[in-house]
Amino acid sequence: MRGTVIIGGGQAGFQTAVSLRAEGYSEPIAIVGEEAHLPYQRPPLSKGMLTGKQQERHAVLRPADFYVAQRIDLITGTRVESLDPASCSVSLAGGQRLEYDSLVLATGARNRLLPGAERALYLRTLGEAAEARARIAVAASIAVIGGGFIGLEVAAAARTLGKPVTVIEAAPRLMARVLAPVVSEYFRQRHEEHGVRILLNASVERIEKDEVVLVDGTRVPAELLIVGIGVAPNVELASSAGLDVANGICVDEHLRTVDPRIFAIGDCAEYENVYAGVRLRLESVQNAVDQAVSVAQAIVGRGTAYDSVPWFWSDQFDIRMQMAGIGTGFDQVVTRGDLESRKFSVFYYRGGELKAIDSLNCPAEHLLARKIIAARASISPEQAADESFDLRTAIS
Repeated sequence: MRGTVIIGGGQAGFQTAVSLRAEGYSEPIAIVGEEAHLPYQRPPLSKGMLTGKQQERHAVLRPADFYVAQRIDLITGTRVESLDPASCSVSLAGGQRLEYDSLVLATGARNRLLPGAERALYLRTLGEAAEARARIAVAASIAVIGGGFIGLEVAAAARTLGKPVTVIEAAPRLMARVLAPVVSEYFRQRHEEHGVRILLNASVERIEKDEVVLVDGTRVPAELLIVGIGVAPNVELASSAGLDVANGICVDEHLRTVDPRIFAIGDCAEYENVYAGVRLRLESVQNAVDQAVSVAQAIVGRGTAYDSVPWFWSDQFDIRMQMAGIGTGFDQVVTRGDLESRKFSVFYYRGGELKAIDSLNCPAEHLLARKIIAARASISPEQAADESFDLRTAIS
């Protein structure tokens, strides 16, 4: 078999196959995924699935007959053992060998594990989400280690179900890696309003049967322990094949590795982000989908440099936060709107240049924010803070 082989059955791998067919690509396509499930999306796992509003079927991207109709060979529950760029082939765990003209590495990432927390539950896969939902339903106390997006979404879901929840975060504020202090504090207050106990600057000393013991001696009830302390990219296959890796599989502006026949996309890929001005790796649905579309275009011979505006979202209680751009390294933050109204946006600046906008319960402003960031529009901090200033004039 030649054509295109896609390693990874997640959002990025799925979208690559769909986009290739949409581009008129008629050669064979194979998706190889380690999980036995049909390709599915991850956002519902830490949101609707935990509260019971969504079931496993709602996460599945397409039914099985879709792949048959699109002539996409879906190989699930199978691990890729090795990659040989010299022969343009990959070897699967069952002994099968696939040859390719183009190879797309969409290998994703895996949870970082907490040492000494063998009884902890993590949330990355459909199976883990189903287990978490079942265990949350019967747990008398829940501790979440990690105050990032996943940890807080899990905490919000569990608290919505009426469960006692404590969030343990080692940093001095929530989601500190990506959010300004004003937004971190806003989320802390909202979680505490809903009854979530938030412990900051909290270091774990040990995990006991029904408790988490902190360095300062605090004992946190934890019949159910859920850990969300980030992920590590799956780069081992690429590394063993001699491809360059750093904080992900290294790719150029067209998402190609050092081997021009091999691409890497999604959570596993490190690329030069034109909005941040640095090489980075993004973990988002938007990035996975847009990179997949870009690679499909490159494979059919009409690709351009990848430059999509990064955007993200998080749902926690009655808050929908939508983020556009990359605010890392900001040196000034401006708030537009009233925090008490629970509808506002936060503008991130670095060296006087607008880099990112977070919108909370302001979907229309978020859509505008994506256009503003894409246009690299010039909006002064004073204009951003002035609600009478029409942001649309910056891109008109």
